[in-house]
Amino acid sequence: MAHGTHDHDEDPRNENVLIHVNGELVPRERAMVSVLDSGFMLGDGVWEGIRVHNGHLAFVDDHMRRLYEGAKAIDMDIGKTPDELIALIEETLAANEMTNDVHIRLMITRGMKLTPYQDPRFTITPPTIVILPEYKMPKPATLTQGLSLFTVHVRRGRPDVQDPKWNSHSKLNCISACIQAAKAGADEALMLDPQGFVATCNSTHFFIVRQPDGPDGPSEVWTSTGDYCMPGITRRNVLRLCEQHGITAHEKNFSLTEVYGASEAFVTGTFAGIAPVGEIDGRVIGNGGRGPMVEALQNHYLEMMESLAQ
Repeated sequence: MAHGTHDHDEDPRNENVLIHVNGELVPRERAMVSVLDSGFMLGDGVWEGIRVHNGHLAFVDDHMRRLYEGAKAIDMDIGKTPDELIALIEETLAANEMTNDVHIRLMITRGMKLTPYQDPRFTITPPTIVILPEYKMPKPATLTQGLSLFTVHVRRGRPDVQDPKWNSHSKLNCISACIQAAKAGADEALMLDPQGFVATCNSTHFFIVRQPDGPDGPSEVWTSTGDYCMPGITRRNVLRLCEQHGITAHEKNFSLTEVYGASEAFVTGTFAGIAPVGEIDGRVIGNGGRGPMVEALQNHYLEMMESLAQ
């Protein structure tokens, strides 16, 4: 059974991993938060997924910027500087002797509540900080075989409803989209914006490859405007790679018609990096698997990752 870009093989080493919970390193079976925690009770918090590659926290400064911007937007004081938070992550990795092929979920909630109620003024403790590292890598097939997407009725919301740029614990709209796609037999959901243009996927960012001048013309990489997307770090890095390697890339509005006529499609995310898409709403995209543009960008992205550890 497919699980989208987060499909992975279970690693028995994770059973013995120590998890950071509010300054204490505890075994997985004892890593818990209170039922009065804001995150459990209300989804009130922000989080980041961070990869460890060859002993390096990949793009950690970008992750910290996004984390702290989200926390400030919801008026939550994390209570630690980015450097202090990075130090806690590194201490957790060192305690577990983890240096590579690791994915970290960093979760910060507003803290414990005096009573079940949404008002932040009823919070009685500092923020809850959880650092959960796992040995976790995408299955090799994810990077070569095309994922299937299904366009769902659940839209990305406007910022005056719930700003899609928050990487918040409140993910019910994305979960609803994921459920609809899974019920349709797809790996992930393709989500539209309020105007009906393509926005993003439920857990990844979406790109297509087109030849505007005809099949023999140069290829261009398109992604959404970003107005209704979380500010994706891998998404931004793909756009940087396009610029560095002379690939024309556009952030623009485009419709499903242009998606169905694309020569390639792919998604991006911290966990799997760049993964090809082979089918959308029953339409085969390109050859149904990894095309030349996706393979080239994957190689460029790997080179970028390798350069971080030098």
